[in-house]
Amino acid sequence: MSLDNLIDAIADQGWYIWDDFLSVKQVRDLCQEMPENWRTAQIGRSDSKHQNQRRRSDKIQWLQPTMGFAIHDYLERMEHIRHNVNRALFLGLFEYEAHFAKYDIGDAYEKHYDAFQGRTNRRLTTVMYLNEHWTEADGGKLKLYSDQDELIETVAPYAGRLVVFLSERFPHEVCISHAERFSIAGWFRTNGVSEQCFDISR
Repeated sequence: MSLDNLIDAIADQGWYIWDDFLSVKQVRDLCQEMPENWRTAQIGRSDSKHQNQRRRSDKIQWLQPTMGFAIHDYLERMEHIRHNVNRALFLGLFEYEAHFAKYDIGDAYEKHYDAFQGRTNRRLTTVMYLNEHWTEADGGKLKLYSDQDELIETVAPYAGRLVVFLSERFPHEVCISHAERFSIAGWFRTNGVSEQCFDISR
């Protein structure tokens, strides 16, 4: 079972790639519910939040359970992961936040950690890819590094593929995209509340 494989991999190496997490139909349904309006992503949080398109040039839109059935179903799947990872690994995952991410041609996101300095409440990162018919020439791969800056894995953004890794442990980057590229980036958090966070078990 892939969920058991995910839990074992997170416990053993801290990251996991789950191919075919969603079917082609489920990916297409999510794409139908993507927003028409996007906003430029920012770096940092609270008072330190700012735009820097040299470091990060993607566009985003935060997910909410009320946006559509496919999005609600996806969030239910994340809740199922949260519950089982907590039961097995005692990570104390409390809530989940996620946004659609759109990379236009030429967009990228330089190497970074998802857990902010002094704010380690992001524990587990998820990236769900929504790109049918992706080819090597399209670029936009995710590169995952160790904390010693050694390349661990290069991940192509194929539709239906889910990547999960410990947010505080692995710096990562999104290489330049040579075609329009879509994903859902999400984070399981241990504490704290923001307008983008939700626990759909409530």
